[in-house]
Amino acid sequence: TVLLTGVDSMRLTTELLPQLAQLADVSVEVEGEPADYRDVGDSLTIGVSTAEIAGERDWFDLGVTIRVDGRELAFAEVFAALAGGASRMLLADGAHFSLLAPELQSLRLLIEEARALTESPSGPLRISRYQAGLWAELAALGVVTEQAQAWQRQASALLELDALVEHDVPAGLTAQLRAYQREGFGWLSTLWELELGGILADDMGLGKTLQTLALMLHARARDPEVGPFLIVAPTSVVSNWVAEAARFAPALRVSAVTDTLARSGRAIDELAGNDAVVTTYTLLRLEADAYRAVDWAGVILDEAQYVKNHQAKTYRCVRELAAPFKLALTGTPMENNLMELWSLLSITAPGLFPDPKRFAEQYARPIERGGDTERLARLRRRIKPLVKRRTKELVAGDLPAKQEQTLDVDLHPRHRRIYDTYLQRERQKILGLLGDFDRNRFTILRSITLLRQLSLHPRLVDDGNDTVPCAKLGALVEQLDDVIGGGHRALVFSQFTGFLAKVRERLDHEGIGYSYLDGRTRKRDRVLERFKDGTDPVFLISLKAGGFGLNLTEADYCFLLDPWWNPATETQAIDRTHRIGQTRPVMVYRLIARDTIEEKVVALAQRKAALFSGVMDDGDLFAGSLTAEDIRGLLG
Repeated sequence: TVLLTGVDSMRLTTELLPQLAQLADVSVEVEGEPADYRDVGDSLTIGVSTAEIAGERDWFDLGVTIRVDGRELAFAEVFAALAGGASRMLLADGAHFSLLAPELQSLRLLIEEARALTESPSGPLRISRYQAGLWAELAALGVVTEQAQAWQRQASALLELDALVEHDVPAGLTAQLRAYQREGFGWLSTLWELELGGILADDMGLGKTLQTLALMLHARARDPEVGPFLIVAPTSVVSNWVAEAARFAPALRVSAVTDTLARSGRAIDELAGNDAVVTTYTLLRLEADAYRAVDWAGVILDEAQYVKNHQAKTYRCVRELAAPFKLALTGTPMENNLMELWSLLSITAPGLFPDPKRFAEQYARPIERGGDTERLARLRRRIKPLVKRRTKELVAGDLPAKQEQTLDVDLHPRHRRIYDTYLQRERQKILGLLGDFDRNRFTILRSITLLRQLSLHPRLVDDGNDTVPCAKLGALVEQLDDVIGGGHRALVFSQFTGFLAKVRERLDHEGIGYSYLDGRTRKRDRVLERFKDGTDPVFLISLKAGGFGLNLTEADYCFLLDPWWNPATETQAIDRTHRIGQTRPVMVYRLIARDTIEEKVVALAQRKAALFSGVMDDGDLFAGSLTAEDIRGLLG
């Protein structure tokens, strides 16, 4: 004797008994009246709705209804069956329908995502005003039954950002916007009016500052009483903001903060009387309480990768600023891993992915491991309304050509012997530490850095090797002779100021004039003006001090003396000259020491570039973080 209930009894009655009754040697006896079993799957409809929550600005209640056979079902029961992997749902009166229907399986995935990304997964089902992409996919499954007015206004506008009516460029802008810049200004203006933040992730050199100044003029024209904007930037970029505002938006009153308020004797209320205040990430962190006391009209984060670490104090200070609109400006919203992108989105669009742990589980780890193309595509859809990115390839008509070339340099025999000796020793030490990579990370990276320095010049590791010939210096001087002889000018970058010191010695010996900039340079503006005025044909720059914030279109040659595994760093350096305002083709040369760790660093940088392209553009995807396997590859 077997007792069957629920779906099993339905299948016995509707599928098995009719087959048994057709067999000649089987007798079927049925007692009682069978239930009115019937498949009502054709009548299934899904409805979605949003409702405002009292006291909440960013979140709305999300409602989902399931209707079959003219009645509404309790969604919790249907979702429980879906989540439990059931294939069919049976109602009390015998009506039943398949849970394997594509629209129900899609609904399950979307609801699971919505729950996973909320701040309280066990609480009521909610949706953020930033999650327009998620709403669009939910709405596509069925009928929108009701929408909160605020939600409808914001979500609809976000989903249609690319097709919105153009905004008129403000009269106070003394520049002619290119087509893509005008589009970017319109996108920013729409976000501003909706009180939604975003990330302007255009390639370096495409005029993000100009588009932002146009936005501030637009906001001032729409509301003359609008409060001040706060612009937070690296120290090296503060003066550039003041200069660009004076040039392109002279009507804006812009004040720069170059010292703590306490030392300068300035009051935050006095500064807030301007249209815009420009300060540095360091000064904001030191006097966060003062900046928090102002109701800013908007916060602009220039070179926003400065707050890519969501566990750092500077990130927390920025996130706690009171402003209805926050904009991140960066050509590299993600340099090493997806959590850096999350950090920027959590500041500019805090309701999109509220919880870092759940974002890591839902997106970062599956995507960075490679192969999860479905999640990658979903992530692109989610961030699309709030991230605008134009590559130089897309606006190629507005920029001169850029040619890149690698110059392989053979080490001098004396140099080679020293390098190989150190390589064997460091390789054995590093391979013995890789078993616990996280614990030994500092020691491992110190050894890697030593090998990178040795690839340039052995004196960087041992002063006793000062007289060892350096083939890379010889190759650089040969190239510079041709550049200068042709009436051109060059930027020369290195990450190691010690090697730049060797370059200076060599240029002094050759009688080649140069300007010099590193992190310790004082009167930075005077150095920049000296090069811009044409006094020196060569500009030596440390990558850390000059990788961003400089506009050096006077040069049309760029030499990178040592590679780095973060390709964004090199791109930023190149874009000091290959940017809007450049009228000549730009030549880029990478000097790589053959058969050294530098060749492996180049290969690793290509993988990093693929990760960025995979998320921000449409390229393939590779692993992103620096791992023990990466280190083995550097030593192979």
